[in-house]
Amino acid sequence: WCLLITYYVRMLILNPLCLFLPADGWKSRWVQSKHSSDYGRFQLSAGSFYGDEEKDKGLQTTQDGKFYALSTRFQPFSNEGENLVVQFTVKHEQGIDCGGGYIKLFPAELDQGDMHSESRYLIMFGPDICGTGNNYVHAIINYKGNYHANNKTIRCRINKLTHLYTLIIRPNATYAVKIDNQLVTSGSLEEDWDFLPPKRIKDPHARKPRKWDEREKIEDPNEKKPEDWEDFALIPDPEAKKPSDWDAEMDGKWEPPLIPNAKYKGEWKAQIIDNPNYKGEWVHPIIDNPKYKADAFIYRFHNISVLGLDLWQVKSGTIFDNFLLTNDEVFAEQFGNETWGATKVTGPGREPEKQMKEKQDEEEKQRQQLEKERKAKEEAEGAQEDEEEEEEEEEWEVVSEGNWGEATELREEKEKGKQEEQGGEGPGEGKDEL
Repeated sequence: WCLLITYYVRMLILNPLCLFLPADGWKSRWVQSKHSSDYGRFQLSAGSFYGDEEKDKGLQTTQDGKFYALSTRFQPFSNEGENLVVQFTVKHEQGIDCGGGYIKLFPAELDQGDMHSESRYLIMFGPDICGTGNNYVHAIINYKGNYHANNKTIRCRINKLTHLYTLIIRPNATYAVKIDNQLVTSGSLEEDWDFLPPKRIKDPHARKPRKWDEREKIEDPNEKKPEDWEDFALIPDPEAKKPSDWDAEMDGKWEPPLIPNAKYKGEWKAQIIDNPNYKGEWVHPIIDNPKYKADAFIYRFHNISVLGLDLWQVKSGTIFDNFLLTNDEVFAEQFGNETWGATKVTGPGREPEKQMKEKQDEEEKQRQQLEKERKAKEEAEGAQEDEEEEEEEEEWEVVSEGNWGEATELREEKEKGKQEEQGGEGPGEGKDEL
């Protein structure tokens, strides 16, 4: 079941679990790039929580702050005239803060031993998370040598559980993206990616006429401001007189002070009327784009031959599993239910992976509470020991100064205090006198 190809339903199933028999047998199927000696390493693991410990084993990143470059090769194929379904599961059980959870499909000419972030790929698909707001599902497609991302914002799942991601590309140039076998978006390849120039464009030769009037309302051009309209809020004081000692050479030109204008009526404005020349908003003419040329094979890829994990992670621990390439949408959904679904959601209210995670979280919460209580107790005991040491030092100072009576009183008070804390009796109480 590691590799199954049929002529009726072409499909490739790459399940890491099948590749790990014997212990490290998977390494003969997957190639670690040597482009950099500092690439992170993968291991086979189901993680710290799972639905089934054996069935949920997958390829897990193991080193923080690393680039990863691992790939596996299969017989080259083209999806011409057929659906292309890309599907896999990914689990960020570490609570990833910044890093990729996507896969890439490469052409046959890829040198796996030299694979790196600049290696030419055909499709990049899957979740990418960096911070709380940047959580997207990438759907990047190489069209005629250029990479194009989907124009929609597709949000990925950001919890620590395993999720199933599916990309479907059809010969009719439509597509669909599913998460956990539920449709999250769909549409047209041509409309949701910028592969082709737009079909229709604004006429580059069209210009708005100079006399085109887009003003719906205007001021009445026939209305005039009355001659007696006062629109100055302040005016020179008509009763002010220039001081007799005013020296123009020394003091400058004299101007009377300003006072409020008693006749002020506010700013004058003409009435607003309908514009008799209004023609409406000018609309730029739209024409067919002479550069547009439909592509009936916009969906097609040739020589798909390598599946790779080429990504960066700040915090490691992500597990990849259940890789599937097929042309059958129904089979892909069934395969998802039989792999991801069979161990993650076994029925109403039965989610073994989630329940195991919640149990671990509760145990960890209890452990932290016990640790908190233990530290509090140690701190309290330490404080008591410090207090006793201070009392002993005080008693020793009294003795060293020769105050035996005072030292005896201190010792008796200390002993009495201990007995009272323990609920006992003080010295001499409840005993027969001799």
